[in-house]
Amino acid sequence: MYESEVVASGVGMNNKGCQEENVQTKPKMTEGSSKTNGAGNKPGSPQGAVRMPFNERRAQILDVATEFFAENGLAGQTRQLAEKCGISQRLLYRFFPTKEDLLKEVYNREILGAFKAVWFVELQDRSQPMAVRLDAFYRDYLQSTLTRKWLRLFLYASLAEANMAPDYIAAIVMQLLETVMREVAHERGVELPEDPALLREMAWTLHGAISHYAIRRHIYQSSLSLSEDQVVTMHVRVFLAGFEDMVEVCSGR
Repeated sequence: MYESEVVASGVGMNNKGCQEENVQTKPKMTEGSSKTNGAGNKPGSPQGAVRMPFNERRAQILDVATEFFAENGLAGQTRQLAEKCGISQRLLYRFFPTKEDLLKEVYNREILGAFKAVWFVELQDRSQPMAVRLDAFYRDYLQSTLTRKWLRLFLYASLAEANMAPDYIAAIVMQLLETVMREVAHERGVELPEDPALLREMAWTLHGAISHYAIRRHIYQSSLSLSEDQVVTMHVRVFLAGFEDMVEVCSGR
């Protein structure tokens, strides 16, 4: 399936969906078109029509939309986004009928899609010490999920009171926190309190520390002198060293 798109004279598209000036596109001839005016276009029609496979153009729009909303927030206008993509706003809505549809796709691909299901399997691999498992997970999580782009999208979604952040926490983070607590307790032979909310809050002492470190690094542009691996190891060791005491205090013993 193909979509015809109009590119303004003197403006073209690069392979990343960004505008490039002074790029001339040869007119595309369609079946039944004439050579009137030497360009195959009727008088008054746009010059330099561009064709691109539907799925390729859709993916290109998503790439640009992700960067656009990460920089401008979810309140960014689709008219401006269409300009960034080098297409009309009308054509943008042929790929994504509403802005909500577009934001949902951004969430599924960039927020939810950044989490690897294999992490749950690796965190429950009891052939490895818990310190090794936590180190490996949080190092990878920092590198592939808690990036500048991901954090900006997530924070903008939180400020906009959109469902992205709550949905991600409910679908992913809650399960992650419970898995961490259960696996550490098994290794240490510790009995955990039954209250799920209490278990999650204890696990937040580690997960929250790592997440806020990523915010400081990518948003505040601070905490840059230490390596990420060194910071992860420090927080993991502190969490494990105080695990029994934390559980005892939270259990009221």
